[in-house]
Amino acid sequence: MSGERRGPPPPGAVKQITSLANPIVKDIRGLALAKNRKASGLFVAEGLKLVADAVEAGWHIRTLVHAGNVGSQPLVSRLAAATHARGGTVLSVSEAVLAKISRRDNPQTVIGVFEQRLTPAAAIKPATGDVWIALEAVRDPGNLGTIIRTADAVGAAGVILVGDTVDPFSTEAVRATMGSIFAVPLARASAAEFAALAARWGGTIVGTHLAATADYRAVDYRTPVLLVMGGEQAGLTDVAAKIARTLVKIPMAGKADSLNLAVATACMLFEIKRAVLKL
Repeated sequence: MSGERRGPPPPGAVKQITSLANPIVKDIRGLALAKNRKASGLFVAEGLKLVADAVEAGWHIRTLVHAGNVGSQPLVSRLAAATHARGGTVLSVSEAVLAKISRRDNPQTVIGVFEQRLTPAAAIKPATGDVWIALEAVRDPGNLGTIIRTADAVGAAGVILVGDTVDPFSTEAVRATMGSIFAVPLARASAAEFAALAARWGGTIVGTHLAATADYRAVDYRTPVLLVMGGEQAGLTDVAAKIARTLVKIPMAGKADSLNLAVATACMLFEIKRAVLKL
C-alpha cells in the first residue's frame, strides 16, 4: 500500500499507517466491542493527557497511536520512547485513521492501547482507614466512570465490581473517569466471591436503601468501610442488602425519591471520609 511501510518496523521506529483497511487499525477499532476487550485483555484510552497519565502510572502500553503532525511534540516523543522501552509499538497515522479508531467527529490526536488491570477479590486485604466501594449491577458506563473518578477524589482504596456490572474498560467508562481509572484499583467479584469477602470484612459494611430508616450522616463509620451501592433502576438486591450490615438513606427534601447513582455514591463517599477523618 502506498505511503505505508511493510513488515515489522525496526526497534524504535515509528510505523506509518494511512490505510483504513490496515489489520492493526481493525484490531484497535475492534476493542470497542466488549467481547474483544475480554478476549484480548486490552482497552483503548483516548487523549494525550489520559495516555500520559497511564504511562506515568506504570500501566503497560501495547500500542501508541498519534497523528502524524504531533509526533515531534515533546510529550508525544517521550510517550513514544516509553512505549518502545516497554516493548510496545508506535504508529503515526492519518486523520482518517484516527477518526476510524476513535469513532468521534473530532478525534483525539493521541490514542493508547493498554493492558487491563483487575485485582482478584480474594486478594483484597482492607486496612484500617480504607474505604472501598462495591457496585452491584451497574449498567451505565458514564455512572461507573464518574464513580471511579469520585473514588479517586476522596482517596478510596478501590472499587469492586460485583456480578454483571458494565465493563470499566469500555471507551465511554474510561472517558468518564478522566484518567482516574489509572489511579484507582479495580476488582471483579462474583456474588459468591463478594459474599466471602464481606464475611471476613472487619469494619463497616453500609449500603443505601429506600426502606432504610437511618440517616447516612448519623452512622458510626468504623474502618475499613465497604460502601455497597446497587444498580440504577432497582438499587441493592435483597442478597446485597442483607450483606450490608447497615442500611442508610439520603433524605430528600423535594418530590424526588432518589438520586442518580453516581451522585448518591458521591454523597456517601464524602460523608464517610468526613466521618472517618473527623473533618
